[in-house]
Amino acid sequence: MNLILQSPVLSSAAVDRIVTICQAKRSVELNARAIRLEGITVDDHARTLVLERCAQDAIDHAFVPPGYRLADFRVLAMDMDSTLINIECIDEIAAAVGIKPQVAAITEAAMRGEIDFAESLRRRVALLKGVPASALDTIYEQRLELNPGAEAMLAAARRAGLKTLLVSGGFTFFTSRLKERLGLDAEHSNTLEIVDGVLTGRVLGQVFDAQGKADRLREFCASIGADAATQAIAMGDGANDLKMMAVAGLSVAYHAKPAVREAAMQSLSVSGLDGILNWFEDSALPQ
Repeated sequence: MNLILQSPVLSSAAVDRIVTICQAKRSVELNARAIRLEGITVDDHARTLVLERCAQDAIDHAFVPPGYRLADFRVLAMDMDSTLINIECIDEIAAAVGIKPQVAAITEAAMRGEIDFAESLRRRVALLKGVPASALDTIYEQRLELNPGAEAMLAAARRAGLKTLLVSGGFTFFTSRLKERLGLDAEHSNTLEIVDGVLTGRVLGQVFDAQGKADRLREFCASIGADAATQAIAMGDGANDLKMMAVAGLSVAYHAKPAVREAAMQSLSVSGLDGILNWFEDSALPQ
């Protein structure tokens, strides 16, 4: 078993403490922010110590088998809001008309799993009735940014032959533009109803929720002859991503809520999206 350690500031003293816990036979510096400890010895107690030490030192860690390869996967599925991008789009739409606190409170409760997502989305969208559609353009152009490492992660996925899928409880206005901008293979999300250039406060059709994300991942994998349970990577940050993550061969929590981190196979809490590349021996970031 190998252990990948990474952090924007990876101190040698912190690494040495973990080397001692794991009795690592060899360490390989992958780049300035990541190191691979090879031939480690870990039992449940040692894993707990590593988890505690990494939390104290703000280090992302991942136990991976030797020879772990990105090319062994065929699909990379991503949530959009607060995962691929830096904002919650619906909260920013609300901010444009001065009701962000009301909408953000519902968003947070939904992401923690305290409110059914479909109901929470309808309630939030209803508050947006009367917002000019031009506000969406302003948010896309001025507020929306990719999270750190997004482009490097996507480029590596393409080189390894993976197809990319963007699935979001957000809106097609944003997912469709990101698909075109980033060259993604597919996207799926919700559609805001717009009449005469104004949001009506309704979502068209059935709400695309947590079950929808899981179903869409399975369908996308089936369409290219891939097995979601062994060949898909699913990344997310909120409760709405858990069902999708549960059907994937590798689930990744990105700067996520505690319940999502606990459910995920791996997590990144201080690193960028390209941190996943350091887990794979065929895709680790260069020096």
